[in-house]
Amino acid sequence: MPKGRFGEIRRRNYSGLRVLCGQAFYFNQADDRLAVEDRRNMNFPRWITLIPMSISFIAVAANPPATPFDQGNPFYAPSTLPFQAPPFDKIKDSDYQPAIEAGIAEQLKEMHAIANDSAAPTFDNTLVAMEKAGQLLQRVLPVFEGVSGANTNPALQKIEEEETPKLAALHDSIYLDAKLFERVSAIYRQRDSLKLDPESKRLVEKYYQDFVHAGANLSDEKKAELKKLNEEGAKLSNDFKNKLLAATKAGAYATTDKENLAGLSDAQIASAAQAAKSRNQDGWVIPLQNTTQQPALTQLSNGATRNALFENSWERAERGGENDTRDTIARLAQLRARKAELLGYPNFAAWKLEDQMAKTPEAALKFMNDLVPAATAKAAREARDIQALIASQRGDAGEGAFHLHPWDWNFYAEQVRKARYDLDESQVKPYFELNNVLQNGVFYAANQLYGITFKERHDLPVYQPDVRVFEVYEADGKPLALFYCDYYKRDNKNGGAWMSSFVDQSKLLGTLPVVYNVANLPKPAEGQPALISFSDVTTMFHEFGHALHGMFAASQYPTLSGTSVARDFVEFPSQFNEHWATYPAVFDHFAKDYKTGAPIPPELTAKIKKAATFNQGYALTELLAAAELDMQWHTLPVTAPLQKPDAFEQEALEKTKLLLSYVPPRYRSSYFSHIWGGGYAAGYYAYLWAEMLDDDAFQWFQDHGGLTRANGDRFRQMVLSRGNTEDLAKMYEAWLGSAPNIQPMLKFRGLDQP
Repeated sequence: MPKGRFGEIRRRNYSGLRVLCGQAFYFNQADDRLAVEDRRNMNFPRWITLIPMSISFIAVAANPPATPFDQGNPFYAPSTLPFQAPPFDKIKDSDYQPAIEAGIAEQLKEMHAIANDSAAPTFDNTLVAMEKAGQLLQRVLPVFEGVSGANTNPALQKIEEEETPKLAALHDSIYLDAKLFERVSAIYRQRDSLKLDPESKRLVEKYYQDFVHAGANLSDEKKAELKKLNEEGAKLSNDFKNKLLAATKAGAYATTDKENLAGLSDAQIASAAQAAKSRNQDGWVIPLQNTTQQPALTQLSNGATRNALFENSWERAERGGENDTRDTIARLAQLRARKAELLGYPNFAAWKLEDQMAKTPEAALKFMNDLVPAATAKAAREARDIQALIASQRGDAGEGAFHLHPWDWNFYAEQVRKARYDLDESQVKPYFELNNVLQNGVFYAANQLYGITFKERHDLPVYQPDVRVFEVYEADGKPLALFYCDYYKRDNKNGGAWMSSFVDQSKLLGTLPVVYNVANLPKPAEGQPALISFSDVTTMFHEFGHALHGMFAASQYPTLSGTSVARDFVEFPSQFNEHWATYPAVFDHFAKDYKTGAPIPPELTAKIKKAATFNQGYALTELLAAAELDMQWHTLPVTAPLQKPDAFEQEALEKTKLLLSYVPPRYRSSYFSHIWGGGYAAGYYAYLWAEMLDDDAFQWFQDHGGLTRANGDRFRQMVLSRGNTEDLAKMYEAWLGSAPNIQPMLKFRGLDQP
């Protein structure tokens, strides 16, 4: 069955050097089978998209908070709630900024003490001390990042704008401090003689590599320039995010003529009316998703409406005025190229991929380029099928005939699917009610594989009424984690879907994980069931795969815990978890009529399975186009002039043989939030790379008995619980028994067929 691939993980560790370390994994549900977008910006929070900046601790001294930080602030001390869950009922917008600034000051003091310790550097007095530092920031930043991403407002946006450069400078003050680096270097040089356990030795190597990668070996003059580049980059990245949020909201399709919505279901029309009402508008509103293509294009029968909705999406950030992002991204690309040169690399991608599984942009490009011929050939065959359907319906052909446009693809492709597989999405949705999918699908699969159970809690405060909380228990009843889920779309929520955590697991710190999933599924009108597409089902399984990676973390050190892994590995557990959505024992357990509870008919299940590889040429081509755009932007040399994004985009797609009139890139440069505001710069290829890993992994499960506790426990022990405690390629191969093979990926995509 199709895979929905486009999630994001937001993982951040804030203690020690990891004060600005985080990842985000976005998953856009309006998709059949794509990859996932890891926003891992060298472990920065979502809104900090820079690398080291300042040269000394003194350079980042925070200004005194406008509001006093005292015991009345809910972040002053660890939360007393179970698992140290955030006390959302006590947190006000005005609490974040004083806590962040007090946390910066505390972090500076702690790191200064470590750097200037008169004792000889040891593993404990340097690295362990750094792991324990920054606890105040550890409390406030994950919560601020979570709320500002999923439930933002002008006050929170203003805090982001003001605190971004301060936090970025704090990060630089750590990574560019000469005294601190010398202590880390001394331990690194002695690592083989210190008799460290494997995880501790891995921590030493990780710290040293991160320091060097961040510019610790630069001269003072180059460090000063790097600081300026990063300060400007931080501001531009934050500006991009805010512009895009506004542009996406403004780009929604609005109409006062119900006829323009012909083809949509009554529930979808009611949802559009509710969206208009929430904006104090008359008529109906279809909000934009992150992606170029929009879900409603599959059903809208009015060609003019499809065209208008597509153009709104395509041009959302290119309409001039204050929300146009093109100048911002052109300057960001230029800054990144110069940063790479300062750090000794030919381009930004070469610097960024050094610590990833791919290692070099050449390896990532070859991997993608090898997929292009098969993907575009299948997309061309799909286009011919669609064009034939159009011609048969219209009775025209040849010159002057109606030709396929990108805004028509999904509408007519759905008709081809119905004709070829006798499958109508409206037949399927009644069997996928959101809560039932969650409880009897997502949770059930996790129970069968790992023995864990879930109990909803109504006594813990949340940041928005739609948010739900579950306590997660081990098979023996021992508490494992808290899981928050926030599934419905809001105008003040970033697009896509993602996983992150409010509290990270660490044996050293004595903390258990508090993780969350966020999505943008359509909220039903009041009193209506939340019926979702099968693509949405896959989104839920995907994001919960990230959640499992976080919940099963069992590391000593927070820097190495859970999802703190390379971006081209981090999507492996989440994409792997998607497979269970289609596994018969799981699928049959949740695919039931929301009214009667009757199981989905076998013939409908068979149709869904038969249609699994339908439209995969299109899906892979649009993904490759976006991934190649990302890599082309970030392999620009420092000598390249300031680019004009529209012209650059066309030239890049032509060069990579992905400029197809009927398959637009999944993201255009101007609204590609993963690479300009989310840490996926030079990393969008990671979803395809991880897809190779996850499909090969699922093939292993199929070859070894499928959905069993034995298989699940082995996978948990050898992969999901290990975080970044060992070399990731070796970890994968030790579990699988061999190096990854691309053939299962081609099979599951249907690209091994003519």
